[in-house]
Amino acid sequence: MQNEELTPVNLWLAGRSYRILVKKADVDKIRKSVKLADEKITELKQNYAGKDDQDFLAMCLLMYASDSSGEDSLSIADDLKKVNEQIDKALK
Repeated sequence: MQNEELTPVNLWLAGRSYRILVKKADVDKIRKSVKLADEKITELKQNYAGKDDQDFLAMCLLMYASDSSGEDSLSIADDLKKVNEQIDKALK
């Protein structure tokens, strides 16, 4: 993948901003996946007090992974995995 194929995108997840590089064609799909994950994290925070954001991120990822069935779910799981990898890179 060449750098000119990528575009920088700022995403908010669990109250933190992440700047990642994604294919232009994937920007909307990534934004949608992050929005869904962020909504799920917010829901988890309301139901499970006392946890830190890392716990909620892990819980959200596990929920998506366990719900995976069919190509749409696999696509979302792949998107979340890519976003998670980008987040890990940004945190290092």
